Order: sequence, then C-alpha cells, then structure tokens
Amino acid sequence: MLSDIDLKTKKILITGAHGFLGRHLVKNLLEKRKVPKENLFLPSVEDLDFKKWENCQKAVVGQDIVIHLAAMVGGIGANLETPGEFFYDNIIMGVHLMEASRQAGVEKFTALGTICCYPKFTPIPFKEKDLWSGYPEETNAPYGLAKKMLLVQAQAYRKQYGFNAIYLLPVNMYGPGDSSNLKKSHVVAAIIRKIYEAKKDNKDYIEVWGTGKPTREFLYVEDGAEGIILATEHYNKPEPINIGAGKEISIKDLVELICDLMDFKGEIRWDSSKPDGQPRRCLDTSKAKKEFGFEAKVDFKEGLKRTIQWYKEKIEQNYEC
Repeated sequence: MLSDIDLKTKKILITGAHGFLGRHLVKNLLEKRKVPKENLFLPSVEDLDFKKWENCQKAVVGQDIVIHLAAMVGGIGANLETPGEFFYDNIIMGVHLMEASRQAGVEKFTALGTICCYPKFTPIPFKEKDLWSGYPEETNAPYGLAKKMLLVQAQAYRKQYGFNAIYLLPVNMYGPGDSSNLKKSHVVAAIIRKIYEAKKDNKDYIEVWGTGKPTREFLYVEDGAEGIILATEHYNKPEPINIGAGKEISIKDLVELICDLMDFKGEIRWDSSKPDGQPRRCLDTSKAKKEFGFEAKVDFKEGLKRTIQWYKEKIEQNYEC
C-alpha cells in the first residue's frame, strides 16, 4: 500500500506554476508546507512549451512529484472560438507529460481534470461515478474530453506499470489573481470587471451572456490549492475525486450578489442569444473529505469581497488583470 508523502523532502515539478491557480499553490507549498524553494521546479511556457515532447522529457528529469496544472483555459466564448486548440493543446500536454514522467521514474503524478468532463445532464450533485454517463456540454466538450483522457491514461498506467497517477476534478475557481480579460476570463472575474468599468464610465447597465438560469459552483482558489496538495500528500487510488465547495448558485443570483457587493444599482441586461453552457453544476465533495480530509473553508461572499478588493487595488495601480 502506498504511503503518505512528505513534500518537504521531494523535488516537485509544477506545470502552470505562474498561472492563477499555480501561484496560489506555490505559495501554499512555500509558506504552509515549508517546502524549500530550491526543491520546486517552476518553468513558464516561455521556458518549456509542454506541447513539445522533448520539453516534457527535460522537465521531469530528477523530479519526484509532478503536479500538472498547465492548461489552455477560458470561458464559453473562447471554447467556441478555438475548440481545436482547446482539444489539442490540453490533450497533448497531459499525455506527453505523464508518459515522460513514467519513463523518468517519477514517484507520483497529480493530474487535474475539470468539471467540464462531466456529462451535460448529470444528476445534482455530481458524483464521480456519473463521470461516464453521457456526453459533456457541447460548448466545452473538446476541452472537457481532452482533460478526461488523462484519467484514462492515469488508470491505464497504474494498471500496466504501477505508476502512481491520481486524477482530480476541480470545480470553477475564483479569487485574487484571476484574469478578467473578457476574451478568456471565467464568470466571476468577468462580472467584477464589467461592473467596475460601468461605474467608472457612469453607465447604468451591464450586459451578461445567457439567461442567468444556469447554476454554477465556485471554489476559492486558496481552498482549491489546499485540496490539490492534500490529495498529492495523501491520496493514492485510481478513482477520480471531486475538489469543490459543494454549493451551487444561479448565474442570475451571482451577478446580483456581485452588484450588491460593488454597490452597482444599474440594470442587468441578459443577452439570451449567447449560450448558457451546462444547465447545472454542483459537486458531491464527500469523497475528498473522506479520503484526505478536504473541505472548503472560505465563505463564498467573503471570497467575493476579497476578489473585488484585489481587483480594485490592482486596477488603481494600472496593473493589467
């Protein structure tokens, strides 16, 4: 039976370390886990493009643990515009990196899937056993299926080679440091930006995609980083595992809540010509609690307040969010 891992004694490669989630995960490892900085290998995409096989080979040399966060991500618009890139970039990075890790004798590989892996019509709350019960929601199916193949690979490699690869299914994350670029951002950051700019420009309305009816679940990014690290330390089984908060909110209620927190009194105009995406999303997180004691800690409203404050401070410093 595989034992728990003390990360302080390991050499750790983190792909996507300079992204939104990656920065929080690295901070957790350095400050909370007290992992020596020299034990972390944090290449940027400029250093090593993981779509290239030889770069994956280079990256894993001498590493004990690989935490694969790097991904091409974006909202519904980006997924609709470049589905081929979302499929190819994500599948090729993961497949190459896991195979290179296996060949190099890496001790453990933590692969991140996505809630987009789940079927379009999954019973609420999403349970891991329902992962294969249907086709993903069409607007992000290429992305979701590309990431889902890492689960197939991880389970196949465990069966044939005894390779300790685990597979996590995180829900949408939000928090300080998230991109609000409207071409690629997720909904929380995008709404904060739209409201901020409407107030600055004295506009009395904002426009939001869809009808507002779908529900989503959101996990504060620091909680997400903690869940991934706990799994890396303690989880060594082939079955996928959800990482989330276990609560859902409609997009309509979300937008109204952010408007309230930002004191925006204007109109919300819904563009129903734009797609809603998956009807509902909410995870059953009981398995993560049972297997490695993970529970989300940050209250959603408190997390939104922190995110809004961060955004305002960075914009006032002329920082491109």
